Amino acid sequence: MAFLEISKIYKSFGRTDVLKGIDFSLEKGEVLAMIGSSGSGKTTLLRCINFLERPDKGTFMIDGKEIFNAEDKQYNDKQIREKRLHFGMVFQSFNLFPQYTVLKNVSLAPELMRINGSDRKLTREEKQAILSEIDENSRRLLATVGLSDKVNNYPCELSGGQQQRVAIARALAMEPDILCFDEPTSALDPELTGEVLRVIRELKDSDRTMIVVTHEMNFARSVADKVIFMADGVIEEMGTPDEVFGDPKSNKTKAFLEKSLENPMG
Repeated sequence: MAFLEISKIYKSFGRTDVLKGIDFSLEKGEVLAMIGSSGSGKTTLLRCINFLERPDKGTFMIDGKEIFNAEDKQYNDKQIREKRLHFGMVFQSFNLFPQYTVLKNVSLAPELMRINGSDRKLTREEKQAILSEIDENSRRLLATVGLSDKVNNYPCELSGGQQQRVAIARALAMEPDILCFDEPTSALDPELTGEVLRVIRELKDSDRTMIVVTHEMNFARSVADKVIFMADGVIEEMGTPDEVFGDPKSNKTKAFLEKSLENPMG
């Protein structure tokens, strides 16, 4: 049984059908790359997976357990927030809090969840123990992404690549089952792209399950275990990197890859 199973996902905005029945699965520790032209539906799909948008139809399962079924209309905001914890999201525009240090950006969400979200009133000693544990873990994650020397800096004092690495550490701090990236290098200058891609490669080596929407074809081919090419709201082609990049079957896939090779940053 697959670790993540996405079944029959549909999403419309008004009269516009954006996702038209999406099915795929992912094994634990695998990296899925989603590629396709702008407007193909890949970012909407990622937002649905993260519950930033609610699918009109379909189901999600993680490790054999159903966590979402669109036919159940009774999910409240608290339940959606809980389901979102299965997924960590790294946005293309970083979305860091400018008023907080790097360390606080990483530690804030775990603090709010474990202290403010506690079902009972915590003692002062319990709060201090939790804060100490979160601080230690946040520093460890920042070391993982190569930013141990930036814990007291503010986002405005960092390069774009460094900010994106903070965003990755922040997503990891919530201990998600699956880490998702929406064009993680699109807001970066070419010389800063490599440092972010290197961190993602290192996460793959540590057996992280990841979904990456990307325009970096060479990265997708070298890192992904599975590639999805989306077009017009459907999965046009799916397979291993060698299958999709080396021997595409769909004419739409072939045309997209030819264009991407002509314009690698497009």
